[in-house]
Amino acid sequence: SLKVGQKDQTLPIAPKPTGGSSVTGGELLFLALATCFCNDIYREGAKRGFTVTSVEVEVDGDFEAERMPASNIVYRVKVNADAGEEEIHELVMYVDSIAEIQNTLRLGTPVKLEI
Repeated sequence: SLKVGQKDQTLPIAPKPTGGSSVTGGELLFLALATCFCNDIYREGAKRGFTVTSVEVEVDGDFEAERMPASNIVYRVKVNADAGEEEIHELVMYVDSIAEIQNTLRLGTPVKLEI
């Protein structure tokens, strides 16, 4: 279960037969990047007065060894909307600059463990 503020949400992920999760943390990290961008594109497009009709996001990166952070993270997007190519490009660039997950990673935000 995931709790953000007052919102509780369950994201069902099947376990592996050998224990643990069938999805890696790296896959979820990349999914977070894609989901954040996707949600922000729809929201910010509406603020600009046009309708986003589809968004495709592909995230690539490397996890080269255990205990090492990801490297070479790149995401590619394709956005369709009832706007001109230049307006869509400006929207994409703007959303890239404000996306919370992207900025969290870019800023190297510390993560603390509490027991």
